[in-house]
Amino acid sequence: MESASKRRRKQAKTSPFESEEVNSTEWEFIDMTEPEEDLIHRMHRLIGDRWDLIAGRIPGRKAEEIERFWIMKNNEVFAERRKLKKKEKSKISP
Repeated sequence: MESASKRRRKQAKTSPFESEEVNSTEWEFIDMTEPEEDLIHRMHRLIGDRWDLIAGRIPGRKAEEIERFWIMKNNEVFAERRKLKKKEKSKISP
């Protein structure tokens, strides 16, 4: 009985303020090159949402970054933001 209470005391205590998660509405769009996007789509078809494996194939990209890109690219919630960003890019480039 005593060992069980010791284990409970040793568990890490986390508060909501220590979390590094960011609300998805605060996410910034992640710019991927066309080959990176293509690779992400092909890998996702093959292995699903195993973001760590996909990120391992793209130098300089983290699994969290790949997952966020996928969510923002394929989620209806971000459709309006994608349209606005696309319009902004078209205004900049001739």
